[in-house]
This record gives sequence, structure tokens and C-alpha cells, in this order.
Amino acid sequence: MNRLIGPLLAVVLLVLVGVGIWFSASDKLAERNQLHVVGLSGSEKLPFFRDERVIAAFAKHGLNVEVHKAGSRQIATHPDLKTVDFAFPAGTPAATKIKKQFPKTHSYTPFYTPMALASWQPIAKTLVGAGLAEDKGDHYLLDMNKFVESFKNETRWVDLPNNSEYPSSKQIFVKTTDVRKSNSAAMYLSLLAYLINGNAVPTNEADVGKLFPTIQDAFLKQGFVESSSQVPFDDYLVMGMGHTPLLFIYEAQFIGAANPEMGGLPQQATLIYPQPVIFSKHVLIGLTEGGKKLGELLEIDDELKRLANEHGFRNDQRQYFSQHVQRLGLTLAPGFIDVIEAPSYEITENIITRIESAY
Repeated sequence: MNRLIGPLLAVVLLVLVGVGIWFSASDKLAERNQLHVVGLSGSEKLPFFRDERVIAAFAKHGLNVEVHKAGSRQIATHPDLKTVDFAFPAGTPAATKIKKQFPKTHSYTPFYTPMALASWQPIAKTLVGAGLAEDKGDHYLLDMNKFVESFKNETRWVDLPNNSEYPSSKQIFVKTTDVRKSNSAAMYLSLLAYLINGNAVPTNEADVGKLFPTIQDAFLKQGFVESSSQVPFDDYLVMGMGHTPLLFIYEAQFIGAANPEMGGLPQQATLIYPQPVIFSKHVLIGLTEGGKKLGELLEIDDELKRLANEHGFRNDQRQYFSQHVQRLGLTLAPGFIDVIEAPSYEITENIITRIESAY
């Protein structure tokens, strides 16, 4: 019997080695058969692209996706877009600019996110007490017309009535990213431009002239700002209310950070929605056949759409998105009535160029 054990073990070992070699060869063959696509995207979507589940979902469809970080304005003016397969800015103005450069390309809008203010319960209560915000029960709304007037008057936190929560000597303003590079700041610029222009989207040079110096001050008075949206949001999470009372962000960032795998949100962290609100539509431009395949996949594949929900992005999977938000214990605005559009790319560039010259 002992004489048989040795040969049997040898056979089993050979079989296992053979199976291992077969799986290894199969994996390598699968990798070789995958289409490698390279693109540019804002930092707000990098956690989605780096999710192992997303990578696996792409692989099932024969895609190996490589993403490099760039601000939406940087993407729109990138000199070597011909060297990548796709461009994925946040916001339609940048996408429109790219489409004009490459008119035969295909565009896809797989998801969107409303812009919001990352804040704290004491800050929200202070703004409500001062008549600048409204407590809707499940979310807060900031009256942006009143807020802009407070900014024009150089109101400080300590000046607000009924303020026992945050008696800071700092002037009240919203922290953003660098408007010269980042789409989230450009979204705030679009919102301010609408308000300062008498609740109307600026469409010409005369309208743009009315915006200064208020819109310029809204960015210059912040001091140093980061070029991508993730860094100031990380600072908000770590440094707290004293450092960042109000930060203009993508709603998706807040939802993504609420995931237990990401560490969860700090105590008293909350979202305040601007009223009116502005959406950031994430538009993918497929510059090659590989980029086109990626855009189509993001729009039609239910698994990828649900994974986008889990990273905070909204799409047509409304029920799954709501269920995911509830699982995280978040209460968000269920819908929006007062929604504005961004100015054209040319008008936005005009405003940014003027601000840029003042830095």
C-alpha cells in the first residue's frame, strides 16, 4: 500500500501543477486579449476607476482602463488629446470644448452629481438662525442670493445673529478649488455668475462686466487653493469645522466618504445644498474605438451603474441609489426644483481669464 502512495502523490502533484499552469496561461491570454484604453479624468472619479470591482467589471468586457488625473479645464485645453482614448471631464462646458475640437467623436453622460456644500451641523444651524439657510428636515438649503449679499457686505461669522456655535472672526465665504484648473470651482463660478447677473445666465461681454469685482473677490479672498477637488475634501474630513466651515464639493464625494470602507464621515458632518442648485454632468468623450466602447459600457451596464451609485454618482438606477444612501444612514435631497445651467464654455473662459489675471 505504501508503495502506491508515492506514485499517487506524484500524479496528484503533476495534475495540480498542470492546472496551475493552465490557469496562469489562461489569465495571461485574457490579459493579452483585453483592450487597453487610456484617458484623462478629474480626481473626483478616480476612486470609482480604482475600485477593484470596477476593474473586474471592465475586464469581463475585455477592457483594461488606465486613468490619469487632470482638472476639467486642463483636459479641455490639453495639447495631446490625440494620444489618449477618452476624455472624461466633469461638466458640459469642457466637454463641449473638446467636441468642437473633435467633432466626429461620440459623447456619453453615464452619471451626474449635484454640487453641494460640505459643512457641519453647528454651521448649518448658525446659518438657519441667521436666516441664510432653511432646515428642510432631511437636508439644508442655503439661500444663495442672501449669502452673496452677506459676502458683498464682508460679513464675518461672529457678526451673524443667534450665533453661539461658530463665533469665528473669519469672513464668511465658500472654500473651493483653483478656478483656473478645477471644474468644481468652475461650477461655483457658474452659480455666482447667475446670481450676480440678476438670476440669469451671463451670455455676453456686458453681462460678464457686471460680475466684477464680486466674483473675483470670491476666489481671491480664499488665499491658497488646491488644484483638484479631492485634496480640500480630505482636509475637510481631517481638519474639521475650524479649518473648513463651508466647502463646495460634488455630492458624490460626501456619499463616497460615508462608506465604512473609506473610514466613514466625521461626527456632525452634513451637506448643505445651494438654492438654486447646479448639476455637474460627467461627460465622457470617446476619442477612439476603445474610448467609445468604455463610454457605451458605462451607460448601459447595470453592474457598473450600480457601482457608480456606490461611489455617490446619480444615474437612472434611482431605486438602488436611494437604497444605498439609506444603508449609509444619509439623508439627502430627494430631488431639485430650482436648477440652473452653466454659462457657455466661451463665457466661462472669459470670466476665468479675468480672474486669472488678478492672481
